[in-house]
Amino acid sequence: MNAPLPKAPINWIGVFALVFLPIVALIAIPLYAWHHDFSTAAWISLFVLLGLSSLGITAGYHRLWAHRAYEATVLLKIILMIMGTFAVQNSILFWASGHRTHHRHVDDVDQDPYSINNGFWYAHIGWMLRNYPAAEANYKNAPDLLNDKIVMFQDKYYIPLVIVVHAAILLPIGWAVGDMWGVLLLGGLLRLIFSHHVTFFINSLCHMWGKRPYTDENTARDNFILAIATWGEGYHNYHHIFQYDYRNGVKWWQYDPTKWLIWSCSKVGLAKNLRRIPSFNIKKAELAMKFKYAEQDLAVYGHDVNADIAAMKQKVSQEYEAFTHTLNDWAKLKEQEIQAKKASVAEKIHQMDGKLKVDFQLVEQKLSHHRSRLETLMRGIKKNVVS
Repeated sequence: MNAPLPKAPINWIGVFALVFLPIVALIAIPLYAWHHDFSTAAWISLFVLLGLSSLGITAGYHRLWAHRAYEATVLLKIILMIMGTFAVQNSILFWASGHRTHHRHVDDVDQDPYSINNGFWYAHIGWMLRNYPAAEANYKNAPDLLNDKIVMFQDKYYIPLVIVVHAAILLPIGWAVGDMWGVLLLGGLLRLIFSHHVTFFINSLCHMWGKRPYTDENTARDNFILAIATWGEGYHNYHHIFQYDYRNGVKWWQYDPTKWLIWSCSKVGLAKNLRRIPSFNIKKAELAMKFKYAEQDLAVYGHDVNADIAAMKQKVSQEYEAFTHTLNDWAKLKEQEIQAKKASVAEKIHQMDGKLKVDFQLVEQKLSHHRSRLETLMRGIKKNVVS
């Protein structure tokens, strides 16, 4: 059990934004609804503006500035900066630098700004209510952001920009639909609270709830339900092992509107150089975890319980070793490609890529077969134990 966190000075700005404003919302919104009711347009503004501010964080603060997963034109940067400012989650510089620290020291109770090992409350919101040392600004990991004029402009004028952006977005909408207070309360205040907690779910629930198909070296999880709530950010296990990919939902069927937004921007010339992790690297991580889970299943019953299990364990080990050799050969060729850039080497790599596709399919089939046999054996063992 971790030692209790030492008391740190209260962050009054964080308390105002994350405690006081929700209290105001709990009082003001029901009162207004009781006396005036909300227009349909005000409710629509809540959901549309929630998407606007949330995508400013996911596509802008997170994937563009924190991870450099793609490049954006000046116009797109300005749009994403405005959208992110509307979300009121501090400046790009502070947010992105802190997030890089989180990835570098993930789960470390002393160095990860929002380590889940300090508890759900701390990871979700507590780290912002007090000035803990782990969350202090340190921009040594962000020289690129310090040289970004748009980032530094926003950081310098952050508070005035928050006020101007909110006024420029909310007031014209409220005036146009004839429900100024309705839009301010739903599209402004309630939307802000929802936007905050949608992002905070990534730091808290996505490190507690879900599956780990790519790595178990940290607490990050993949969770489809949270992906819906967080605009595609819920595939967090994938993100923590492949943080520079512009996609979080890497499978074609995974819900990731942030990925679709970035891809769409690239098609109209607003974004370019979208970074994608090679499919072989992804498959390698997936298969490594499948082998690991298979080994764990076998270990449940020990090494000497059953000859069939021992034989299967040996087969799994042999296949994984052979698979590792294949990957090493491929990696060597890739290194040759970087060093030599010769046509003959490139052709050899192309042939190896084709061979790897077949090898991946075969090893996946073998593993699936072994896991099926393993489940059958486990059921038989359990049956014998019970009887």
